[in-house]
Amino acid sequence: MIEEASKVICFKCNHTLDFQPMDKLGRQEECPSCYQSLHCCKMCHFYDTSAYNECKEPMANRVLEKEKANFCDFFKLGGGSNSGEEKQDLLDAANALFKD
Repeated sequence: MIEEASKVICFKCNHTLDFQPMDKLGRQEECPSCYQSLHCCKMCHFYDTSAYNECKEPMANRVLEKEKANFCDFFKLGGGSNSGEEKQDLLDAANALFKD
């Protein structure tokens, strides 16, 4: 059984992938379910919408198309899925702290 923390999920279709976080992938690697490129910003460990250029790696070149395969040398596979569930869980936890 795959541990929750070690799951890699396609950001597009939420299919669980047979990879581990921080794996290095080839540029041509695709999701077997939706054929989305996996070597893209939205699947990267450094992808962060709140960071400058949406990337936490300061040495990385700017990539405009975050869902397409790219040649970034800093790419490391992240967890994937940006479904908003984690963000909602964090928001719920923060709201619980400030309840009357």
